Amino acid sequence: MRKILDVYERRNPGVRVEIEVGGATSDQQQQYLTTVLTSRDPSLDVILIDIVRPAQYRAAGWSEILDRYLPAASKERLLRQYLPAYARANVVEGALVALPAFADAQFLYYRKDLLDKYGFKPPVTWEEAIKQAQTILQGERDPNLNGIGFMGNISEGTVCTFLLPVWAAGGDVADEKGRLTLTEEQARRSLQFWLDLMERYRVSPPNMAEKAQDTIRREMQQGRWIFATLFAYAWAHFQNDPDSQVKGKIGVAVMPRFEGGRSASCLGGWQWTISNFSRNRAQAYQLLRYLSSPEVAKVLAIEASNLPAFPALYRDPDILGVNPWFADALPVVLNARARPVHPRYPEIADVIRRGLNAVLARTKTPDQAAQEIVRGLRSIYGQ
Repeated sequence: MRKILDVYERRNPGVRVEIEVGGATSDQQQQYLTTVLTSRDPSLDVILIDIVRPAQYRAAGWSEILDRYLPAASKERLLRQYLPAYARANVVEGALVALPAFADAQFLYYRKDLLDKYGFKPPVTWEEAIKQAQTILQGERDPNLNGIGFMGNISEGTVCTFLLPVWAAGGDVADEKGRLTLTEEQARRSLQFWLDLMERYRVSPPNMAEKAQDTIRREMQQGRWIFATLFAYAWAHFQNDPDSQVKGKIGVAVMPRFEGGRSASCLGGWQWTISNFSRNRAQAYQLLRYLSSPEVAKVLAIEASNLPAFPALYRDPDILGVNPWFADALPVVLNARARPVHPRYPEIADVIRRGLNAVLARTKTPDQAAQEIVRGLRSIYGQ
């Protein structure tokens, strides 16, 4: 980001852009931003927010509405450049709240060298992934090697973990009209699946309730996972970090489906918005347009393996030279499922991730947690 902003400063003499980091995860950053924005602090101008936040920011009055800088026709032309999911995510009640920084989705990362050693192709179903992990663990007899890694701590990524089996089975939290549709049985099956990876199939260690996404990423970088459900950023770390023990040994595949079901991936990504309390909003808008441009998206794709929000860049030879797997990533991003869009999304996320974490920590059974999740969601949705 510093390199990107240095270019902007050279092109705009007299403008200085400072970077402030609020936290290493979506949750930590949002805790920091909530404190800043609730106090109407004008010190931040342009803010990077998770894809689940625009509705919350609109409802709280934290984001400047970008329509005032754009005639209607220009707004429509601008949004047509981006992947449809990101154009939709940033328009709340007809108002443009943010513009995409980069796209994202969950993929199945795997140890290509180990699958090749045992004659396996990347798994298409979860059943295949479990069998492959069991076979490789038995053959390697390495106490530091684990099978299937997923997010299980109380974090934003754990919401995605919970939703993957629900989506794969054809369900969702809510319908297109925003009405709650998740049933206790759908919730219970999801919770039971992740618990089974530890207790029944023994392809995940017993402490998955402690695992955050970047914990899994760092451990896979050390050669300690066969499979892991991670977002796109992990690729650059595996290939480029000086301490990586898996450079050239990692493959990326579409998230597995259940037998008879469909593949489902969690839509991720980050957006640029302008603080409603900024004293430099006109200048901030110019910076926002630069940061959400194809030029910047290409830099982020090459140097950070961030998926572009522009469909055309998935064919860019410079990007594919560094991230060859991007060639197959576009359909995954196009078909990825969004987490619930709701002004009270933080409460929805908290109900879900605490329920799954309690099951993984063995403090609640899947039946108990499923009842509590659905009961909590009914209260939020008013049903």
